[in-house]
Amino acid sequence: MPAHFADRLLAAIAKKGSPCCVGLDPRLDWLPNTLQSRLRLRPTAQSAASALVEFHERILKRIAPLVPAVKPQLAFFEQLGAPGIEAYEHLVRAAQALGLLVIADAKRGDIGPTAEAYARAFFGPLEIQRTRIDICAADALTVNPFFGSDGVRPFLDAARAQRAGLFLLVRTSNPSSAEFQAHPAHSIALSDLIADRVHEWGSADIGEEGYSSVGAVVGATHPKLLADLRKRMPRALFLLPGYGAQGGKAEDVVGAFDERGAGGLIVAARSVNFAYRAADGSESADWEGAIEAATARMVTDVRRALAARPS
Repeated sequence: MPAHFADRLLAAIAKKGSPCCVGLDPRLDWLPNTLQSRLRLRPTAQSAASALVEFHERILKRIAPLVPAVKPQLAFFEQLGAPGIEAYEHLVRAAQALGLLVIADAKRGDIGPTAEAYARAFFGPLEIQRTRIDICAADALTVNPFFGSDGVRPFLDAARAQRAGLFLLVRTSNPSSAEFQAHPAHSIALSDLIADRVHEWGSADIGEEGYSSVGAVVGATHPKLLADLRKRMPRALFLLPGYGAQGGKAEDVVGAFDERGAGGLIVAARSVNFAYRAADGSESADWEGAIEAATARMVTDVRRALAARPS
């Protein structure tokens, strides 16, 4: 049985010296020219999926020494149908073989048997006629808690059984998140209410390092909220998207970390995935090197910000 998810993630962060995660959001129209040329010759879902496999195989080898985790966005794979799902599963296996933790960014949510099926799809186990079928299991999954306890419980049970992790949406990084998430409910913001439930849901599954397998998605674009949300969720790992292309900066997210400098995982996607693309659409000859360099810059930036934060 693998170790508790939070312990595994914190150990991986310590090993790399980097609380950074690369989001894998493979836009087909932004892939390198060498891959685009093949798609022009054979514009099919299968060839597009093959391009994603090659793209990620080459990225993963470059970033694996630098970061502890990757976060594939399922939509970019699911749009290709069955070939895209196969490409996603190939990515998961390739990343885990390189020692990376995989956070499936699917933002699933439902109730009852449907939620159970979603959880099995990402964590397993799957049984057909009493025969266990191995699936390509992620290490963690993003979940939309909108359905409340009825929707969250099946994911909690499945994750706990498989020693996996969850990251529940609390305050997302997009500009219009305030339309609902900052709206007062019971005299506090809705995101604060969800944060309190995340703390409650996660309190029964704490690892040796003091963190729960139930974490929270909190945008790096909301620096003024992070310290308060950390107080509300002292045992939750924070998944912090929005660094880079969405405007989040390393110094903006230090409030998400505890006094040891632990508890957060900062995510960059577009600014790393497509670091080889210039504003005019041109690209550098060494696209793999550009991605590696962008990842290294992020790691250095985050390390400096954490080192400079007030004690």
